[in-house]
Amino acid sequence: MLPFKLVYSDAYYLPIGTHVFPAEKYRRVRDKLIAAGVAEHSDFLEPEPASDQDILLVHKPEYVQKLKTGTLSPREEMEMEIPYSRDLAEAFWLAAGGSILAARQCLADRVSISLGGGFHHAFPDHGEGFCMIHDVAVAIRRLQRDDKIRTAMTVDCDVHQGNGTAAIFAGTRTASALLPSSSASTVMQPAGMPRGKMRGAHASDVFTISLHQHNNYPLWKPPSSIDVDLPDGIGDDDYLAWLDNALSSGLRQFEPDLICYIAGADPYKEDQLGGLNLTIGGLKKRDELVFRVARARNIPVMVTYAGGYAMNIEDTVTIHANTVVAAKEVFGR
Repeated sequence: MLPFKLVYSDAYYLPIGTHVFPAEKYRRVRDKLIAAGVAEHSDFLEPEPASDQDILLVHKPEYVQKLKTGTLSPREEMEMEIPYSRDLAEAFWLAAGGSILAARQCLADRVSISLGGGFHHAFPDHGEGFCMIHDVAVAIRRLQRDDKIRTAMTVDCDVHQGNGTAAIFAGTRTASALLPSSSASTVMQPAGMPRGKMRGAHASDVFTISLHQHNNYPLWKPPSSIDVDLPDGIGDDDYLAWLDNALSSGLRQFEPDLICYIAGADPYKEDQLGGLNLTIGGLKKRDELVFRVARARNIPVMVTYAGGYAMNIEDTVTIHANTVVAAKEVFGR
């Protein structure tokens, strides 16, 4: 039995037909964890869909109405890059409910993982890049509304910049104007690392960190609190050094009540939509690093999976399953 809970539903499956996004990966991760003896059936919690009121904490009423009534324009559907259906909308409402449940659960268990979610390209008024609803933002705003947390930090390790996350949380402030901005001039590059760039925007009640390949989607990257723009082909050691540096810098500036870790599988060297060079082992070390930092500082961490498009789907499944293994190793001690 795991010392924390996993959140999963068969209805996480996205009904999008033949697509580069492997919609079956969620079920396959669950099955792999059980078959390997990493998790038992009793370790899983079944989520309920987020309410419309929850979704409206982040998304514009006009956009939510379009999603509920199937009245997206052709351009809006094209920008989302997945074919709209009512069933698909329901899957995204459920993913948001799963992230709310995982966020609540990690406050008690220190960590909780939703085997889905991480749809970080969704904006308040439209979807992009396979993302319809920003489940992580909905979870943060719901817990803040319920006075469960005051502040949160997103740590986005998908290969693509979290543009929706950056846009949603840009410019918001706590009453105490928490912290000064981070900038490239105030963040030291680790010795011996290849050229890269760390840039920053002003802090808010949600501090956003994104490590991503610079020469990749999206073309326009609105500023996160810290963006680490990685060069093409970066490997395990350099990536881990940049991540460690970003976490250290962010946590010097900001004290979150919750970390939302977006554990994308697409920095993998054989990912179809990525251009970095991480190994499966390196990605597990990435997960371990985030979890060790969270545990050392006693910050609850909720996890969502985001992207993963390996040429061999079993690689993506292994990377996602290893996130659970890493959490078990760090938090099970």
